[in-house]
Amino acid sequence: MQNLHIPRNRITFVLIISKTKQPMTTETPQLNDHNKQEYPPMHTCEHILNQTMVRMFGCERSRNAHIERKKSKCDYTLPCAPTEEQIAEIERRVNEVIKQQMPVSVSFVSRDNVPSGVDLGKLPADASDILRIVRVGDYDICACIGAHVSNTSEIGTFKIISHSWENNILRLRFKLL
Repeated sequence: MQNLHIPRNRITFVLIISKTKQPMTTETPQLNDHNKQEYPPMHTCEHILNQTMVRMFGCERSRNAHIERKKSKCDYTLPCAPTEEQIAEIERRVNEVIKQQMPVSVSFVSRDNVPSGVDLGKLPADASDILRIVRVGDYDICACIGAHVSNTSEIGTFKIISHSWENNILRLRFKLL
C-alpha cells in the first residue's frame, strides 16, 4: 500500500491506494465521534508543547487540556516547580519547532499496528479499532482525532502568558500570536 498526502481545508488526509486490482477508495475509516471543534493551529501547537514537555522533563503528555482559539491551557505532572528559565526554554523550544516548517500528516492504523512511541493511555475505552495517527514532522506522533494544520508554518508564535505549580501540577496558559 502507498500513502499519498493530499491537503484539504488545511487538514491532511491520507488516500490509500491498493496495489491489487480492487477498486480504489478514498473513504475515511469510521472513527469515534468527536465532540468539539479545535482551532487547528492551537491544537497542533498542543502536540508540539506536549512533546517538548516530554523531552525536557520526562513527564507524560498533558492529561488535562483546554484548547481554544484565543488562549489555552495544559496541565503536566512534575515533581517540582520549573524555574523561570525553564519556562522560557519551553517557549523557545516550541517556537523553534514551529519555525522548522514541518509537515503535519495523518494516517490510519489498526490497534495491532500502532507505531512505537504512541501512547494510547488517553484513548477512551470505546475507541475504534482503527486509530488516526497524527505526525508533526519527525518531532511528534500520537493518536488523535482533532483538527490540525498541514504545516507548522501555519501556527504562528507560541507565547506562554502565565503558569502556576501546585500539588505537583504545572499549568501552562498560552496563546498564539
